[in-house]
Amino acid sequence: MSTTLRPNSRSQPRPLRRSPNLLKYVQDVGQVSAAALLGTTMIASSVLAGGLVGLAISFRNLPDVRVLRNYVPSETSYIYDINGTLLYSLHDEANREVVDTSEISPHLKRAVLAVEDSYFYSHNGINPSSVGRAMLANVEAGSTVEGGSTITMQLVKNLFLTPERAISRKVAEAVLALRLEQIFSKDEILEMYLNQVYWGHNNYGVETAAQSYFNKSAKDLSLPEAAMMAGLIQAPESYSPFYNYQSTKQRQAIVLNRMRQLGWITPDEEAAARDAPLLVGEIKSFRSSISPYITEATVQELKQRFGNDAVVKGGMRVQTTVDLGMQQMAEATVQRHNARIRNVADQMALVAIDPRTHFVKAMVGGVNYQESQFNRAIQAYRQPGSAFKPFVYYTAFATGRYTPASSIADTPVSYPDGYRYYSPRNYDGSFMGNIPIRTALEVSRNVPAVKLGQAVGINQIIELCRTLGITSPMPAVTSLPLGAVDLTPMEMAGAYATFASNGWYSKPTFIVQVTDSSGNVLLDNTPQPQLVLDPWAAASLTDVLQGVIARGTGRAAQIGRPAAGKTGTTDSQRDVWFVGYVPQLATAVWIGNDDYSPMRSGATGGTYAAPVWQDFMRQALVDVPVENFRRPSEFVQP
Repeated sequence: MSTTLRPNSRSQPRPLRRSPNLLKYVQDVGQVSAAALLGTTMIASSVLAGGLVGLAISFRNLPDVRVLRNYVPSETSYIYDINGTLLYSLHDEANREVVDTSEISPHLKRAVLAVEDSYFYSHNGINPSSVGRAMLANVEAGSTVEGGSTITMQLVKNLFLTPERAISRKVAEAVLALRLEQIFSKDEILEMYLNQVYWGHNNYGVETAAQSYFNKSAKDLSLPEAAMMAGLIQAPESYSPFYNYQSTKQRQAIVLNRMRQLGWITPDEEAAARDAPLLVGEIKSFRSSISPYITEATVQELKQRFGNDAVVKGGMRVQTTVDLGMQQMAEATVQRHNARIRNVADQMALVAIDPRTHFVKAMVGGVNYQESQFNRAIQAYRQPGSAFKPFVYYTAFATGRYTPASSIADTPVSYPDGYRYYSPRNYDGSFMGNIPIRTALEVSRNVPAVKLGQAVGINQIIELCRTLGITSPMPAVTSLPLGAVDLTPMEMAGAYATFASNGWYSKPTFIVQVTDSSGNVLLDNTPQPQLVLDPWAAASLTDVLQGVIARGTGRAAQIGRPAAGKTGTTDSQRDVWFVGYVPQLATAVWIGNDDYSPMRSGATGGTYAAPVWQDFMRQALVDVPVENFRRPSEFVQP
């Protein structure tokens, strides 16, 4: 069965917590005595703070930093297969995964402080000496060329202010920084900063950056890696190792040198880190999905349920029902057989469902997603032809008036149809006379199916289809038993999966569970099967459908174990099908042309679709024990 995905704890944002105080790393690096420096700093801070208090009156419309108590930054959502393998990540502007400071390497925290704000733990949000130095540089240049921002100031700028370089913006930045330091601890501010800052290549926050640059979590970064990442903050793309490795190493050396000056690393550590090669990963922010037909369908379902913003910004952890190994088998099978019949048909779709859960295990919506994103497995409505007949025969068995051994006349017949008569014909134009129902379905005779449909009632057949989860429009026409209706491969696979389970039904789904990044369950699709069919009638149908594969129109689908299924071919050869199952897996295969043009004369579900089904099922069931179907005699006949 399935294994519920437990999202990695590193990806779960938590309430802000205090990490071990980094103040012990901060040392006096100047030649001035500690007492003199402290006195100078206090005087400068008082003067500057006093001026800012006055200016703050003019900034009454500034944002209230207290909103950050409940602030949750936008996060990347992740989609996994049923075993926890990442299939796809999606995000809005910011590709981010939030972590707390205990999950960030001490090397990185020290490196960032060294190069961005070495007095972080000793100032109150602004650093007078840095501000003064920046003001002098700006006056000399005649424009704003240096910021002098502390980490706290950078954080409020990123969260609340525009990036313009102006004195008014700088003052607002300082006022907000003072306010922020009154409400949050230093560790909380550092945590917000490291999760907020931009690291290049659409990576926001330290965790996604570490994963992108080094294929590891932020907590596992080494000193050389940490120094490189800290150096990126000033100009991420300019110093990116993906663009200019030499510039990256030069910038890294500056960070290491500053750390050594501060006494946070030794000269030997500096030299070793500077000389160590950087084994960088790859840009991950814009990677395509491993299985795009699956993930695109999943995303659309999530957006319909939760809305776009929740999906692309909410940090969802989505466990799909799909088994990636089986999915890749299905994709390869479709491509292989498309190469074989591409001169006959240009498209193919495959859906595989576990009858025990109605979980979709594999879905292929076309032969090439890059060429066409249209998902024929769930969006293409095509006539199933004779693959619809099992719905008619089950309805007959469920009345209690028919068994597989019952006789039915394969003889000419006509029915009123408006101003004319409808006279069904068999595929080969012949008639066989009175034959057992079993034989009629095994060799797919059309006339007996139409007669049986009239005997049990077309509306009863439609009601069965609704019970099996088929929602497509279904006209109550005399020819309905021959598949005169447009259905999707997903609907066909789901319905046959209920036959395979002897009548137990759950709604087919792509999604097992959805949580937010804190692990709170947003959606739980644990199967809740209901018995919707008569078990004897379902087992009787399965018994007959085994004969279709053993000696009927589906002999090309034989897989060396008990299997049941039905071919489907429309009169015009526009659509060919094979839908079949074993107790553990039901699979529908459709083949046709997107423009509805007919295939070559003689194209049938048995010659084209059944071999595809056989190929896929043999691969998918390699490690699955052979299991027999339950016999009709095990149930009570209605």
